[in-house]
Formats: sequence, structure tokens, C-alpha cells
Amino acid sequence: MLPWLQQKRSLPIKKVGAAAFITNELGHVLLVHHTYGALNWELPGGIGELAESPAETAMREVHEETGLTVSAAGMTGCYYMPENETLHFVFRCDASGTAEIPVPDGDEISECAYWPLNSLPRPISDWTVKRIHDAVSGCCIDMPVTIGPRIWLE
Repeated sequence: MLPWLQQKRSLPIKKVGAAAFITNELGHVLLVHHTYGALNWELPGGIGELAESPAETAMREVHEETGLTVSAAGMTGCYYMPENETLHFVFRCDASGTAEIPVPDGDEISECAYWPLNSLPRPISDWTVKRIHDAVSGCCIDMPVTIGPRIWLE
């Protein structure tokens, strides 16, 4: 095996995760209740699939977990989780234009509901509260740019 290929194979693998910050007309945030782990309340989201942008991950996960179809309007945060080597993006997503009510998938998610920001449900992690706070603060980061195939200039 070529030395550079051997070295490439030993590089650490990072995961990419994404979540959606969605509010209703009252300004309440959509949270989902997990059926696994700590059985916590969380922003809808999950781990990305191959050839999927972080925004696409967030939108797909919302649809899988709640049945809602949303569009990503802006990025509100990017976080690094060293314990599991994950880069995690949060997107403000827009569910307007849809009359759908969120419905839990029944597999990963047992409940989904909109919650007032001053009375979030329990159990909920401090990290989820931070991501909600960051999104509410109005912070908006440029959306990740998808880079196409490179064209080599000579």
C-alpha cells in the first residue's frame, strides 16, 4: 500500500449532525421527545447521510421525526462535540406555508410539541437550551457553501 494512502486511512473520522430550530406563530419552539437514551426533549435533528449537506440533514430529520416539510432559512450555530467527534450545525427552519401539525414518528420520537421559551420541558440538556438560546439571540451565520468539482487553473 502507498504510504500516503496508509496515512489517509488512519485519519480520524468526524460525523456531521444537524438540528432545526422551528417556531410557531406564538414564538414557541418545536421539540421532540426521544424514545431512547435519556428520554429527553431535543431539537429535531440527527446525523448526516453521505452526499447530504448539513442543511439537508436538518430538513430530512425534521420530516422523518415529525412529518413536517421545512426549509432552512439560516444557520444559528455550529458546535464541536469532542466526545464523539461530531460537528453539529443548527438551522433556523421555516415551516410556514404548511398546515401540517407535527406528528411523532413513533419509532425514535414519542412526542413532539411547541413549547414556550420560558417553560421548556424536562428532561432537557443544557446543550439543547444553549442551542435554543443561541438561535433566539438572533445570531445568524452564513449558510455553508456547497463546493462543486474543482476546476484547476493554469
